[in-house]
Amino acid sequence: MKVKWYGHAAFLLTSDKGLKIITDPYEPGGFNGAISYGKIPDAADLVLVSHDHGDHNYVQGLPGKPQVIKGVGPHKIKGLEIKGIATFHDESKGSERGQNTIFCFTLDGLRVCHLGDLGHVPSDSEAKQIGPVDLLLLPVGGFYTINPAQAMRTAQLLNPRVMIPMHYKTPKCGFPLATVEEFTGGKPAVKVLKNSEWEVKKETLPKTSEIIVLPSAL
Repeated sequence: MKVKWYGHAAFLLTSDKGLKIITDPYEPGGFNGAISYGKIPDAADLVLVSHDHGDHNYVQGLPGKPQVIKGVGPHKIKGLEIKGIATFHDESKGSERGQNTIFCFTLDGLRVCHLGDLGHVPSDSEAKQIGPVDLLLLPVGGFYTINPAQAMRTAQLLNPRVMIPMHYKTPKCGFPLATVEEFTGGKPAVKVLKNSEWEVKKETLPKTSEIIVLPSAL
């Protein structure tokens, strides 16, 4: 499986057989220019949307006609089983920013979990629904989502083999978020890559948890 980080919470996951999944596509130039990542050029088979905010649900800006998956419950499309788990965008049961959906699925034998704009550390019940995780895509920037400390608590709860941070402050994100270094600082097994795309196979997963930091592709 290949993993490309476009920026913000948007990833492209490509299976060994060529199935393409995009997560949480943003609107380029949205929020008065606060989101200045470039236009996503890739056509996908499936698009996962964790919630309907413009920096996560800009499906109309994608090429082609991908199938869009939103909401809670089991989804089975193109032979892929995807579980949507109900969570909140804040620590007040959704009263501030509404609902958020965590998506979990297995691709090329790897158990993937995209946390969307998770705004709280998962409960034990939610962690049980998520189950084992090989690759965790987690927000770390705070303010709108879990902050660096909460992100680490979430990672400790879910115990992924690899975690890739997302939704943090960069030169192309004008939101008042923490930087990725505020999450990775002082932690062991951090790999900062020069390429925005990373390939992983089940047999090459690290034996202990690693943090992989990707530069944004766009």
